[in-house]
Amino acid sequence: MTHRFPIKEVARQSGLSTATVDRALNRRANVSPQTKARVAAAILELEGQEAQLAARGRRLFFDFVIEAPTRFSREVQKAAEQVLPHIGSAVCRPRFQAQEVMGEDEVTTALSRIAKRGSHGVCIKARDLPAIRAAVDQLTASGIPVVTLVTDLTNTKRIAYVGVDNRSAGRTAAYLIAQTVGDSAGTVLTSRSNDRFLGEEEREEAFKAALSRLRPNLHIIEASGGSGVHFETSRIVRRTVAGLDQIRAVYSMGGGNMAILNALEQNRSLPDVYVAHDLDNDNRRLIEDGRLSFVLHHDLRVDLQNVFHAFLHHHKLMPAPLCTTISHIQVVTPENIPPYSKRF
Repeated sequence: MTHRFPIKEVARQSGLSTATVDRALNRRANVSPQTKARVAAAILELEGQEAQLAARGRRLFFDFVIEAPTRFSREVQKAAEQVLPHIGSAVCRPRFQAQEVMGEDEVTTALSRIAKRGSHGVCIKARDLPAIRAAVDQLTASGIPVVTLVTDLTNTKRIAYVGVDNRSAGRTAAYLIAQTVGDSAGTVLTSRSNDRFLGEEEREEAFKAALSRLRPNLHIIEASGGSGVHFETSRIVRRTVAGLDQIRAVYSMGGGNMAILNALEQNRSLPDVYVAHDLDNDNRRLIEDGRLSFVLHHDLRVDLQNVFHAFLHHHKLMPAPLCTTISHIQVVTPENIPPYSKRF
């Protein structure tokens, strides 16, 4: 039998003496078929253990490119730090590049730089723009797998989308508002951070369709484009609601909720119900104070675990693919706010 392990190691693994193992390996006489089988099995087991040790010691670098408000990108980084100690198949090293606003050229430049430097995988949250889609396909063509996070990119060769079912989230928001405001007419304000985030677009389309079916007497107005950044979001909302006496409800798909609430308060048109996304620190304070009615929350730690799982499966370091990369939505109210989690 050919092997690369010391006789003592094979003997320890098989439970046989070194002399017996030596006779079996060198095909000497007086070695039973059962003994030969035990030695062969021990060598296979040692090869499997060696592969596991090699994988555990392998260092993989994954790049995160995120266009999002700082409060969100920090949550993503924190979630990654929480799940990494529990990944046993490799040593994963994330590298983050995050900005509140990233132009199309900035994103493509970042992806090009990663392609030249090398990476074991890229996780991206970016707007659904032609040059960004092309840059993603160039990465995958060069052998670097790409996963999209919370907002997808259409018709790209990314290996997975990880995040919530955005259409289901939009329908859920419509249901919550319809049940809360009742049959009376009125105005509903919607807010997206940017017109080109596909996830927010899917939320909005599903929200409008569901609300039109559930409460056709409600009128929707839009205040979008502030990138979730306080000053610009506040300016857009103030301009949109100027002169309106009452806002029945708000559905905020892209953040900036403190700015939206302040603008509505200045206009004296605070809503009866306010639905937001993600239980970050800002939204946690707002719902604790009763200024948000519902937060559609999903656990970013599960998302990041799924991101790393998708990458490791691509590199054949995970035996099975993910069953699903879609996160469960939790409807958080002021009465069921989950506590801060210190460990995964």
